[in-house]
This record gives sequence, structure tokens and C-alpha cells, in this order.
Amino acid sequence: MEQGAPAVQSDASANLARLLRIMATLRDPQRGCDWDKAQTFATIAPYTIEEAYEVADAIERDDLAALREELGDLLLQVVFHSRIAEEAGAFAFDDVAAAISDKMEARHPHIFGGSTERDHAREERWEAAKAAERAAKGATSALDGVALALPALMRAEKLQKRAARVGFDWPDTETPAAKLAEEAAELAAAGTDEERLAEAGDLLFAAVNVVRKYGIAPEDALRFGNAKFERRFRAMETLAEGSFDTLSLDDQEALWQRVKAAEREG
Repeated sequence: MEQGAPAVQSDASANLARLLRIMATLRDPQRGCDWDKAQTFATIAPYTIEEAYEVADAIERDDLAALREELGDLLLQVVFHSRIAEEAGAFAFDDVAAAISDKMEARHPHIFGGSTERDHAREERWEAAKAAERAAKGATSALDGVALALPALMRAEKLQKRAARVGFDWPDTETPAAKLAEEAAELAAAGTDEERLAEAGDLLFAAVNVVRKYGIAPEDALRFGNAKFERRFRAMETLAEGSFDTLSLDDQEALWQRVKAAEREG
């Protein structure tokens, strides 16, 4: 097994070098692809986000063949951004790889630095290391560095976790639940579209807080809820035999209850 390692490493290096050459060719001013040459960080960013979600989707479906393909698509995005940066004289792919390598070694002194810290201290050390990195970049707030481009639900959780690290957090689950009910009442009482938008945001933010206090990732919870709703709704449509949209709300609700009961029994 040990003897095969250099060959595997050589293959990986060769394939990565090939990908870098392909991107350089696609961006070549004279013989490159018109579409690829026209791209910028901003125009590529939506594709980068999309590819990350497609990786997550392949994992969710436990489709390893698709995962291999989607990871390649995501790697291409890293290479694409790095090439644009290299052309601008900012940094290259090697700099990206070196930076993340340095970061991972620095964040794992118990592996790479000979540290003998206990397991329970590692999470604290990890967060301290990340906080130090943010401070070195000029951060002035505990909330600095929470990416604006994150999905709103995920960003709400991260903002709340950051605030919790400096003590701004409810000590129990009951208080956030009461806050959620309060926000729901305020949304119901809102009189204008602007007020309803603000109160709806407060309601969703409070819901994230409740779920987080139970130790559940809100994004995971909502994905689970979405999947459950889709499964049940499709089952209702099957039971209705093509006439679901003609049923009354009461009849549709009856189908919903049938599907729920069948899930419990099954």
C-alpha cells in the first residue's frame, strides 16, 4: 500500500496540472473560448454556489458517481477563480492551495505541531484560532466574517452562534419559544407591507433561534421538513388519481391525514 502512494500522488498532480492548463487555454486572449474569457469573479460566483449545492445534493442522494462529477465541477470553479486572479496579478492556484494548507496545519497543532491537548479543548482552540484569524484581518465585531452570500437561514444560525460566543444568548429553550410566539403575534398585527416584511423576518429569525437551542441545524431541519412535505404531497396526488386540484380543501386535508396515518403504520 505504501509503495503505491507515490504513483497515486503523481496521477493526482498530473490531472490537476492538466486542469490548470485547460483553464489557461480557455482564458487565452487569442485562442480561448469567448464565454470563458468574458467571465469575472462576479459572473462566476453564482455558478460556484450552484455547484456547491449540487455536491450536497449528490451526497443527500448517496450517489457516489454523481458526487465524483459534482466535486469535479466544484474544483473547476476554484481553478476558474484562481486563473482570473492570476491574470490580475493577485494570486494563483498554488497560493490558494498553500494558504489552506497553512491554515489547516495551524488549526490542528495536536496533529501537525506535537500538541498534547485534550479532546475537549480542541473545539475551544479551533474557535480561538478562527477568531485570531479574523482579528488579524481587521475584524472589529464578533459578527465579522459571516458571509453575506450564505443562504439566509444558514446565515441567521451563524450570526446567532457568533453572538452566543460572547454571551448574547438565551439560557434555555422556553424563552426563545415565547419570543417566537411574540413575533407571530406581531406579524399578525402588522398593518403595512413594510411592517409585515420586518415582522416576518423577525419571526423566521426567532424560529432559527428556537431550533438552534435544541441543538439542531436549522438548514438540516428545513431540508428534512421539505422532503417530508414533498413525499406526503406526492402521495396525496397518487391517492387522488389525477383529480387532486378539483378536491375541496376538506377532502385534500382528509387525504393528508390518510398519508400521515399510513406513514405511522408503515
